[in-house]
Amino acid sequence: MYGEKTDAGFRVVGLAAEKMNPQFVRQIVSFETDEKPGTIIVDQTERFLYLVQSDGKAIRYAVGVGPVARGFDGGDAVIARKAAWPRWIPTPDMVKRNPAHYGPHKDGVDGGPRNPMGARALYMHKDGKDTYYRVHGTNDPNSIGKAVSAGCIRLLNQDIMDLYERVAPGARIVVKT
Repeated sequence: MYGEKTDAGFRVVGLAAEKMNPQFVRQIVSFETDEKPGTIIVDQTERFLYLVQSDGKAIRYAVGVGPVARGFDGGDAVIARKAAWPRWIPTPDMVKRNPAHYGPHKDGVDGGPRNPMGARALYMHKDGKDTYYRVHGTNDPNSIGKAVSAGCIRLLNQDIMDLYERVAPGARIVVKT
């Protein structure tokens, strides 16, 4: 599930699932909701993302989130587009907030292992507009389960690759703060 692989010419570093915190391993769990199958529900407090399945089940993925003041403000959005090995450009606010860190990347970072968005990205739109928040992979697996991102919802690369294949553009995402 978390083995090393090559994808589009890029190496995805393998992770030893037996050394991971067991709750951070992708798994099917019981999950009661009125949401229809295919809906994504993110619980920022618990730091899990659930992909609703049928019959009271969901696939649970561990996530890293942004600090409450910088994260998506909660509520509904839709996955407007998906990208493999996405290009990352820090927002002007990120560059302003931390110019030493983000300034050198203000023109963007091409997709690949050094890109902080990791192997895949799902782009969240609300009311027909880009929120600039993403559900994406990470080049820092130790960030999962923590509130350390710039505001996006990050998953292990293997998990975002799995989720990417299961979610279609137009899927609903509900973010609980």
